[in-house]
Amino acid sequence: MKKIATLLLALALLMSLALPFLLPSGALLEEKRDELMDQLWQQEEGGWLTWLLPTARAQSAPPPLPIDFSPGRELNPAGLSDTGYLDDSIELRLETIKDDGVVLRVAYVNISHPSQLRTATAGKPGSSRVALVSSMAKKHNAVLAISANYMSNDPVKTSFEYRMGERVRNRPNRTKDLLIIDENGDFHLFIKSDEQQIQAFEEEGHTIINAFTFGPALVKEGELLAIDRNYGYNPLGKEPRLAIGQTAPLTYVIVLAEGRRRNSDGLTLQAMAQVMYDLGCLEAFNLDGGNSATMVFDGGYYHNKTKANERAQSDMIYFASLGGE
Repeated sequence: MKKIATLLLALALLMSLALPFLLPSGALLEEKRDELMDQLWQQEEGGWLTWLLPTARAQSAPPPLPIDFSPGRELNPAGLSDTGYLDDSIELRLETIKDDGVVLRVAYVNISHPSQLRTATAGKPGSSRVALVSSMAKKHNAVLAISANYMSNDPVKTSFEYRMGERVRNRPNRTKDLLIIDENGDFHLFIKSDEQQIQAFEEEGHTIINAFTFGPALVKEGELLAIDRNYGYNPLGKEPRLAIGQTAPLTYVIVLAEGRRRNSDGLTLQAMAQVMYDLGCLEAFNLDGGNSATMVFDGGYYHNKTKANERAQSDMIYFASLGGE
């Protein structure tokens, strides 16, 4: 019955669109057309009508967030659950995986606009000020927040860092890999921060929204990478690890591997790379781990961490809502 009703409504809509060419007065017809369109939206929202009338659908979409340090929009309490968050603009799904002596906290995120993948800093970008990720997450209405690369903790300050389109440092570190997130929310990895590749990337007309010098790169262009045994951050040791990856346009996965605990040994960097590859990442990048590794959801921690042992840091990565039901 629903299919028949939908077909009849579609025919009625087409007739209403044609009638202004056949009859002299269109005021009453326009009113009836609008009524029919409302009925069609209710019955076929998200289906073939979205393709038929893309302009009308686009007009109902919430506006994107500005590329600055303003917070995300307030969350809809009805969208929160124990396993994630859902509204018209973002879907977050959380999962815990226990495998081979390690506990993995996994977050799958899909957003509707690149502006929802954001960063925040404890103070002015580049300053030494620090704050708890949980506090920054609350301030910025984060759906999910994670620690980034603690850029103020680098004593040498040789790194390529952007936050929300603002350049913080522009000195590529030849010993560290670089992650750049562009205007489309896409990930680009530069091994050992290759300056020529960075320059070519910018010359292509891309806008750098966020950039992080840390690493290593774990997966690049869908290929599992072999981790340099001499890379920093104890690559061969089993440690708490945190990584972020992209699996498709506007689709991401974040993994926090718990470590230094009775029930979880942590991972080597090569093992972390394998995890991200197995989860379908096309690009994946290691972020600050150890005591810094933090994942915050709904005012709490999606792992074994408390306020008492959370490490204050200079910056975070977070996902925001555009608002919606």
